[in-house]
Amino acid sequence: MALPILPGRFCIRQVSHTCRVIVCTVLLAAGLAAAQPHYDVIIRNGRIIDGTGSPWYSGDIGITNGHIARIGVLRDAAAAKFIDAHGMVVAPGFIDMLGQSEASMLVNPHLPSKIFQGITTEITGEGDSIAPLNARLLALDAGGLGAYGIKPDWTTFREYFARIERQGMGINLASYIGATQVRRYVIGEGNRPPTAAELDDMKALVRQAMLGGAVGVSTSLQYAPAPYASTEELIALASEAAKCGGIYATHMRSEGDAIDSALDEAFRIGREASIPVEIWHLKAAGRKNWGRMPEIVERIDKARASGIDVEADTYAYPAWFNTFSAFIPPWAHDGGDDRMVERLKDPATRARIRRQMETDATGWDNEWLEVPGPEGILVSVVHNPKLLPLQGETIAAIAKEQGKDPIDTIFDLLIQDPGMSVAVFGMSEQDVAYALKQPWVSVDNDSQGTAPTGVLAREHPHPRAYGTFPRILRKYVREDHLLTLPDAIRKFSALPAQRLRLTDRGVLKQGMWADIVVFDPETIHDVATFEHPNQLSVGMEYVLVNGIPVIAHGEMTNALPGKVLRGQAFER
Repeated sequence: MALPILPGRFCIRQVSHTCRVIVCTVLLAAGLAAAQPHYDVIIRNGRIIDGTGSPWYSGDIGITNGHIARIGVLRDAAAAKFIDAHGMVVAPGFIDMLGQSEASMLVNPHLPSKIFQGITTEITGEGDSIAPLNARLLALDAGGLGAYGIKPDWTTFREYFARIERQGMGINLASYIGATQVRRYVIGEGNRPPTAAELDDMKALVRQAMLGGAVGVSTSLQYAPAPYASTEELIALASEAAKCGGIYATHMRSEGDAIDSALDEAFRIGREASIPVEIWHLKAAGRKNWGRMPEIVERIDKARASGIDVEADTYAYPAWFNTFSAFIPPWAHDGGDDRMVERLKDPATRARIRRQMETDATGWDNEWLEVPGPEGILVSVVHNPKLLPLQGETIAAIAKEQGKDPIDTIFDLLIQDPGMSVAVFGMSEQDVAYALKQPWVSVDNDSQGTAPTGVLAREHPHPRAYGTFPRILRKYVREDHLLTLPDAIRKFSALPAQRLRLTDRGVLKQGMWADIVVFDPETIHDVATFEHPNQLSVGMEYVLVNGIPVIAHGEMTNALPGKVLRGQAFER
């Protein structure tokens, strides 16, 4: 009696030996063919750098339903799409530890400045955040979003996240809740501590945001009204985030003369709130502090050795980019921008502000004394249309053109546009490089996603907006040999994913989301400059977000496969 025929396992017995061999071979081949999986995408022949810091290895990557289904030799496997990565590196998508694209994503969700760098995930929310909002904040901040033609239809993180998911996203996005946002929501712009009841309201807002998907709480302590917050206030807010599995990220109170006390504060918050600490854009700011980075690193290493979970990131340029009003002492911001403008118009108060800017004293980061001179301040983004011709000019050049003293030029520009932004050349290259090579330092763009065309192209951003990650690959890997390629990739992927507890991203491994970049390590480079920043980086052949190409053959596909990445405490 003949046995049942099952492919690859059983044969008909009542035949000759030769026939039996032929039938078995045919059935076995049929069984293997039936078992061979069909992938959505196969990336072939690449040099895989998996994000862990390990050397490259050869192999193919099969992608199914947005995930890495298999890594190995997939020569005979079937797929809807094949990518030939011969001679190129295949690596995890890059994670921008501070991105600022929460508003610009609503203008251009493709974010070409990000994806052409290889960025597939961004973390945003620096002190201020896109939520929570109330009627007063909506009125106060209408101008910023209104410049993009955006009318907020959200007040909470849940509502904002739902908004960008409906619209579609070119990259993945996660956000902190900003301590400044919480303070402004409850207290306003004034320089005073919260009452006990107000602090409870602030803590409740942090808790609500964490349950709505935020990944932690953040501070930007250089910009009013943030400096008015005490360390105890920040510990209280960070403790709420810690209960929800979040982290504390900070633009510290000082990055210059008072950096020692700023570090002490960050360490104390981490220790007393029992929360991991991320120091954003680590720097030694100001001429007097050039050469201090080894000392700063030593202090962080000692804190880590003592058990404080503290790390940092950098954008690796010698100029920072911030709100121009940071040149004005914190007390002059009390009550908001309107009150600051009134003070700048008053001759006596204006003279007082000038004296403080020209005086070498502690208590605030005096940016005027940190730069080599007015030639080190570059006007970048203005909101007053009358000032658009000044974008890309230095304060030295503007002062000369207008026949004014440089400090008076600063004051008069702020009166016309208190929200304008500038690039400030206040760091040394040696300090920048020393910070970058530390094993616990990852990378941030510290700029919103933008585009060289359309509404966003009217601005004159810091070149880091377009070039941070390719610049590091060009300058610090290929030219200066400060980093190896596997270590640079680790700083771009596994290290930040570990920090943000993104357990399903950041390395190339079976089961992980397929955020993947394919590029030639010998040709990838930045193009953006301080003079001409709106230029896309060159060299990304493919960029996949959740398994779908947003760049293919070096061209943008206009796909929007990004996802909101919500924190551990998120409740549906």
